[in-house]
Amino acid sequence: MGVEIRANWLLLVISLPTSSATGRMRIWRALKALGCEALRDGAYLQPAGPGRAEALRELGDECEREGGSAWLMTVTPDSTDDDAAYRQLFDRSEQYAELRSSWRRENRGLRSLSMTELTRLKRRLEKEFDALRAIDFFPSDASAEAKVAWVDFSKRIDALLSPDEPHETAGQVPRLDNSKYRGRTWVTRRRLWVDRVASAWLIRRFIDPEAKFRWLAKPSDCPKSALGFDFDGATFTHVGDRITFETLLASFGLDDDLALARLGTIVHALDVGGEPVPEAIGFEAVMAGARERIADDDVLLAEMSNVLDSLYAHFERNAQRSAAKGNS
Repeated sequence: MGVEIRANWLLLVISLPTSSATGRMRIWRALKALGCEALRDGAYLQPAGPGRAEALRELGDECEREGGSAWLMTVTPDSTDDDAAYRQLFDRSEQYAELRSSWRRENRGLRSLSMTELTRLKRRLEKEFDALRAIDFFPSDASAEAKVAWVDFSKRIDALLSPDEPHETAGQVPRLDNSKYRGRTWVTRRRLWVDRVASAWLIRRFIDPEAKFRWLAKPSDCPKSALGFDFDGATFTHVGDRITFETLLASFGLDDDLALARLGTIVHALDVGGEPVPEAIGFEAVMAGARERIADDDVLLAEMSNVLDSLYAHFERNAQRSAAKGNS
């Protein structure tokens, strides 16, 4: 069976004055970011797709503003051989291999990095991987293999950022009576990270205002009388696709609070991934910085509680405004 010929491809032909070195570099970088491939100098090919013609047209307009010229046209291959040759230009296997090689190099030095450096490294590498996938118009085995390798590598970073991270457990989350969980001792792993600090804040703020916290060197140190959270075997931990923060929300009937639910999306995204949340990067940066400065987990909780109080107030105000608009 032959290769199916695409309905059309996009071809941008540009010419820039030799005096515009800065403009040339800027436009070349933009073409690369869009995933275009050069047929020859000044002629750049890209498969047609939603929004791609508009992006190339804008780039052509920029060429003209630089004193050059630009023509955007659609191209249909004459044969399946030509179409296959066009597709081959967009084979990203070598680029995926380079990324995976860079991950292996970075992996050798992970343990020497600080929490802030680990956080920045993961964000940078994830951004590079996402950028490549965005211009991988014809995904192959190389992209699937790279995705598996990235999941494995990012888990290694996460393990250093948050050792002894709990595994997901199955089952339902029972609704509990808040009054039976007052004045208790709550324990979790020391050197707090996102889910643990947010859960501790939630406990003291909404569940047990008189809560006392203990930070464990290892989960097996948990006293039998204490309420453990965010480790394997703890009273409150990951259940299904819920992280510990979300399990606590469901357990104590707090999941109807829209502001807390919004906070939950931030904690979820940072703890196990998922849909990106705009505020997550900022919260992660503040958390990583505070963790670098503060060795005492009680002090760290107090500082991050102020941040969580502010985020909660912001989300609560937004929820009230939305409700008011809906009722008007």
